[in-house]
Amino acid sequence: MAKVTLGERARYWFDNTMSRGTASLIGWLAVVSLGLIVLVAALTLWLAPNEPEGVAHAGEVLWIALMHALTPSRVASDKGSVAYMLVMFAGSLGGLFIVSMLVGLLSNGLKQKVDRLRRGRSVIVESGHTVVLGWSDQVFTIVAELVKAKASQKGSVIAILADRDKLAMEEDIREHVGDLGRTRLVCRTGRPTEPHDLALLNLAAAHSVVVLSPGGEDPDAHVIKILLALAKRDGVHPPVVVGLTSSRNAAAARLAGGPDVHLVDSDDTASRLIVQSSRQSGMSVVCMDLLNFDGGEIYLRTPKKLVGVTYGEALHAYQTASVIGLRRPSGVVLNPAMDTVINADDQVVVIAHDDSHVRLATGEPSVDESAMVAAGKAPAEPERTLLLNWNGRAEQIIRYLDGYVAPGSVLEISTDHPKAGADLIGLRNLVVNVKECDTTDRFALESLGVGLFQHVIVLSDDRFEARHADTRTLMTLLQLRDMQSVLGEHYSIVSEMHDESNRALAEVTEADDIVISDTVIGLLLAQLAENRHLADVFGYLFDSRGSEIYPRPAGGYVKTGTRVSFSTVVESARRQGETAIGYRDASARNDPPHYGIVLNPSKTDPIILGERDSVIVLAEH
Repeated sequence: MAKVTLGERARYWFDNTMSRGTASLIGWLAVVSLGLIVLVAALTLWLAPNEPEGVAHAGEVLWIALMHALTPSRVASDKGSVAYMLVMFAGSLGGLFIVSMLVGLLSNGLKQKVDRLRRGRSVIVESGHTVVLGWSDQVFTIVAELVKAKASQKGSVIAILADRDKLAMEEDIREHVGDLGRTRLVCRTGRPTEPHDLALLNLAAAHSVVVLSPGGEDPDAHVIKILLALAKRDGVHPPVVVGLTSSRNAAAARLAGGPDVHLVDSDDTASRLIVQSSRQSGMSVVCMDLLNFDGGEIYLRTPKKLVGVTYGEALHAYQTASVIGLRRPSGVVLNPAMDTVINADDQVVVIAHDDSHVRLATGEPSVDESAMVAAGKAPAEPERTLLLNWNGRAEQIIRYLDGYVAPGSVLEISTDHPKAGADLIGLRNLVVNVKECDTTDRFALESLGVGLFQHVIVLSDDRFEARHADTRTLMTLLQLRDMQSVLGEHYSIVSEMHDESNRALAEVTEADDIVISDTVIGLLLAQLAENRHLADVFGYLFDSRGSEIYPRPAGGYVKTGTRVSFSTVVESARRQGETAIGYRDASARNDPPHYGIVLNPSKTDPIILGERDSVIVLAEH
C-alpha cells in the first residue's frame, strides 16, 4: 500500500470539513476573512505606520481593515500615501470576494431550509388522524369521502405521504375535491416504503392507514413493500386498509402486513360489481349510494330491546333506518331466515342516512293488507349475454357470471383483442363463443345481432391508455343506444370506465349502469378507513353466495298505482323471505345522481309504485 503524504491527509481533512454543509463553509469563510484582516492590518502598520491620521494603536488599524473587508465601497473615501491606498484597495478587493461568497452561501443555505419546509419534512403532531400512503387517482375519491364523513368533527385531519411535491399534492386535491370544510389536509413528501419517512406521520396516534395501489407496472409489489416498511417500524400502528390490484398477490400482502391489515381486491370487487350490474339494472347506483357518505350508510348496532326478537320482526323496528342483516360471532349474514332469533352477542346491520337516525320506532307498523301481492318467482332460464372488448379482469368477470346464470346460457365475446377467450376452461353453465369485431364500428356491431341478447357488457380495452379507452367505450355506448332507438330493441347495458369525469358524458348514452372501478374502490377504502368492521358486510354484498341486491318489479309486492306506506312493501317482501331496502322510480332512471334509486325511505311516507317501477330487495337468487 502506497504511503499517504501529509498533503493528501490535509486535503482529505479539508474535503471532509467542506462537505458538512453551509455552517462549515461559513466557518472557513470566517477564517479566510480573519486572515485577510490581519494581513491588511500588518501591511498597513509596516508600509504606512502613521496612517491614517489619528490612529493611536494597532487595534484601530484592525478595525479599519475589518470595515474595508465588510464594506468594500469605503475605499472611495480613503486618503493617504500610495502605499496605504494600495493596501486598503487590496483589502477591499479581498473583502468584495468574501462578502459575495458569504451572501451566496447564506442565500443557498436559506433556500435549502425553505425547500425542506416546502417539501414538508416535519413530524406531524396530530392524533386520531387518517393516514394515506401513496398516490393514485383514488386519493381524490378517498379524501372527498373522508371530508364528508368527518364534516361534524372538529379538528379532523387527513395526512398524505407520497413521493410528490407537497404543494403540488395540496393543489391537486383542492382542485379535484374543492372545499375541505372543517377537515385539515397535511401533505408530506417522502417514500412510503422508507421507515424513516413513515416516522413523519405519527402512526402510533393515527385512527387508520390507507395504502393506495399506484399506477404503472406491478403496482402490488410497491404496496407489499409499503406493508413491509410498516411492519418493520417499532411500536404499534393503527388498522391498515390496502387496495390491491390482483387477488394473486393477496397471500403475500397478508403475510407482509400481518393480522391488522384488511385487503381490498380491486379487480375482484370491480368484477363482481360489473357482473351483478349486468344482471340487475341499477345495482351499481345502489352500491355507490351505500359506499359513499352522501346518502344511506351502513351502521352496526346492538339494541338490547331487540334481543329475543326474530329478524323478520326487527324489519319494522326502525322508523328511519332499514335492517338488512346480522353480524354474528360466526360472521355476517344479510337477509337471514325470517325466524332467526337475535341474540345478545349479535349486532344488527342497518342502513341509515345518519348515525343519529338509528332509533327504534314506537307503535305498530302501518301495513295495508289489501295492497300486498304474493307473486311467485319464475324459475331461472338460460340467458344470452354479449361481452364487448377485453382486459385483464375479463376472465374473472366471465367466471363470476358463470356462477349466476342457468345452465345452457350463452356468452358471446366480440373484440379484436389478441388474448380474448384464452384460458376459459371449467365453465359449468356458460357456452362461450368468440368473434373478432371492432366494437367502435357501427356496421360490425349491427352484424352481431345485438337484439338477440338480454345483457350487454362493455369493458375498457386495456391495450389503450385510460382516457383513450374511455373514449372508445363512449363511442361504443353511443352506437348501441342509437341502434336500440332505430331498431326498437331492448337490452341492458353495463359499461366499465376509468375516469369519473367521463360519467357525465356517458349519461348522454343512457347506459343502464356505468361502473367507474377506481371510484368504487376509493369509496370502499374510505368506508373501511372509517369503520373496518364493515369489511365483512361489503364482502357479503359483493359475493355471489347468499343474498344479494335485486331490483324486482314492484307488482310482485304491492298493487301498482295504489298509495301505500313503505312498511307495506317491507312486510310484503318479508313474507316472501326478502328484505326490502328501497325502490326505483322508473321515470327518473336517467336523472343523476341517484337515477331514480331511493334507499331507506321513511316507512310511514306514502308512495305510489307503477308497473315499470322496482322494489330493491336483498334476496337469494
